Amino acid sequence: MKKILIVEDKESLARMLEEALATEGLETEWWGNGSEAVRRLAEGRRYAAVLTDLRLPGADGLAVVRQARENDPECPVIVMTGFGTIETAVEAMRLGAYDFIEKPIDVEHLLMVLRRCREHRDLQTENLLLREEFQKRHDLPSIVGDSPKLQEISLQIQKVAPTDSTVLLQGESGTGKELFARAIHRLSPRRERPFVAINCAAIPDTLLENELFGHERGSYTGASGRHAGKFELADSGTIFLDEIGELGAGVQAKLLRAVQERQIQRIGGNAPIDVDVRIICATNRDLGESVRAGRFREDLFFRINVFPVTVPPLRARREDIDALTSFFIERLARELGKSGLRISDPARASLRRYDWPGNIRELENCIERAAILCDGDTIQPKDVVNIATASSGTSIDSAIDLSGTLTEATERAVRIIEKYKIEEALRDGRTVAVAAERLGIAARTLTGKMREYGIEPPE
Repeated sequence: MKKILIVEDKESLARMLEEALATEGLETEWWGNGSEAVRRLAEGRRYAAVLTDLRLPGADGLAVVRQARENDPECPVIVMTGFGTIETAVEAMRLGAYDFIEKPIDVEHLLMVLRRCREHRDLQTENLLLREEFQKRHDLPSIVGDSPKLQEISLQIQKVAPTDSTVLLQGESGTGKELFARAIHRLSPRRERPFVAINCAAIPDTLLENELFGHERGSYTGASGRHAGKFELADSGTIFLDEIGELGAGVQAKLLRAVQERQIQRIGGNAPIDVDVRIICATNRDLGESVRAGRFREDLFFRINVFPVTVPPLRARREDIDALTSFFIERLARELGKSGLRISDPARASLRRYDWPGNIRELENCIERAAILCDGDTIQPKDVVNIATASSGTSIDSAIDLSGTLTEATERAVRIIEKYKIEEALRDGRTVAVAAERLGIAARTLTGKMREYGIEPPE
């Protein structure tokens, strides 16, 4: 265990603290000057905890708290307060101090606080979300990887999950935002209640209001009975609003009330209905830019942006590609009855070099296709032939037929890329209109190309 830093100008008190902590097997380092302690912390020295007085020669205790928190945000800082410094102790807590104890120091109380600090720090630094046994015990979705970026967002999720705060998951399509949303729900006190997900991009605005808030009998032609919306179905649980950036202005206004007041009103209804839901949203858009462009309500954005979490694209955490590949191969081996299924090192290298614009979903699809196509039980580079291997440095003519004239080869390449981009834009059940906007073409043009390539419209 790292040392505990004591910052105290009275040598007799400092020695007493050192002796008390030594009986618990704790090592200490003592500095009697605040400026010296700040300088040492600024050098990057790490401690298990910092125990500091508030009134010190040189820099005061608040400066020690600031520097300790800047140096290591997870390091617990305990401030010691004398008579007349309680207000300053409260200010120290605001700056991030873990706790404060009053003088004269009760050693047993101090040791209890330090034990609590140690437990708190162990929990903060152990990323339970990525441990397989923890995932199984809590019925969590499998989140695979060990990159620093993934570790960071997993720790963020562990911290926010026990609260009722609204979470906004941001990131490209295919990065696994819904997995993290489900993990937040499973780690929350609402874990035994419903988790209701709805893809806002997959349903036209004219129908989305009905899906979210429900309707009363007779509210419109064909409304033969009362229908409960997703908010009511999620009552006492969690509602996950995926692709929230695709909402139209009318639905945004109604959603604002649900988020702000925790009340909804069915279509055709007169009385508001209270709903107790934890709201998690996800988007692959830059909502800040959408607000500036007038496409998304600023007040709604502020309401859902309470605890933003950015899920990085796969190309930003290439360290995880091998682990994800092994995870998918192990699962496919069971599903396809190929117990000896493996992937060669050259094929793995090919996957690592590719940027994966479709992220984890694209990697999963690529490996599933390769597992079906491979001869025998070993996936080779030729089995992962697609846009991926073309971009990764593997011979491009293995992905695109380059025979014939320049015009003929170009036409074949364009058809491959057009089909790929259209299928990507239509993923997750997006409407033709939304997909056309993403591609920057008219919906009529997209419909024609879908017929040309034999692509079925979303359900």
